[in-house]
Order: sequence, then structure tokens, then C-alpha cells
Amino acid sequence: MDKSKTHLKSRNRRVKRRQLFCPKHPEKRIEGNGKKYFLHLLTSEELRTRGFSDKMAKLVINAYPVFVLSNEWLEELFCPECGTNSWCHVIRHDPIQHSVTFAPKELWMQVAHVDPIVPNPSVSEFTRRSSRRTNHKRSDGKRYWD
Repeated sequence: MDKSKTHLKSRNRRVKRRQLFCPKHPEKRIEGNGKKYFLHLLTSEELRTRGFSDKMAKLVINAYPVFVLSNEWLEELFCPECGTNSWCHVIRHDPIQHSVTFAPKELWMQVAHVDPIVPNPSVSEFTRRSSRRTNHKRSDGKRYWD
């Protein structure tokens, strides 16, 4: 009987999700789409700011010219209170507990192959203009689709 109870306990266990809270509204949980852009460190100074000793930072950079942080990344998160998606810098302390801050532009320099200022080259100019069409006004001063 005990064996079946433990089996049911393990099956009914609730999955613990990561707890991400909005930097503006600390009481509101925010959700991400799962796409993470991990930070890449290239110099020993960057490692020292993350808590590495001087000797260890030089050793790591000599061994790995590009060091990828697995516990820090940039992610686009949605806050229901703000009603917007915003890019956030997420630091994982343990599998559930995270700290979230809005991502400054300097952090994008540490992400490989992504530049938020340059538009996606695979999107045509027509598609890019059409997607922003709702932001423009007609000649009579009214917005499209009003």
C-alpha cells in the first residue's frame, strides 16, 4: 500500500515554474517566450565583475576565448500590468529563483549574432513597412483601421 501511495505522490507533484517578476511591478509575474540570448564574455575584466578572481579570470579566458554564461541571459518578457513586451536581463540564482532587470543597450554587445538596432535582413522592406502601417496616419489626419 505504501508503494502505491508514493507512486501517486510523485505523479501528482506540481511542476514548479521559474518565478520572474516585473522590475516595475514586483508583485506581478511576467512570462517569457522561452528564447534566451546568453551573454558571451571576451575579456578577463568582464569575468572579474562577475566575481571571478584575477588569476582565475585570466586562466579561463586563455582556455576559452569566448566564455558563455549559462546563468545570465537576455529574454523578451511580457508584463500584464504594463501590457508590453520588454527586453530583460535575467540572472538565475537557482532553478526557480531569478532576478530580472531591464536590459541596457550595453548588454547587447555581449550577445553573439544579435543586434537589436539593425532590422532582420530576412524580412522584406514591403513587409516591414506594412507591419508599421497601423502607426501611420492617413492624409486626413486619422489613423488607418479606426
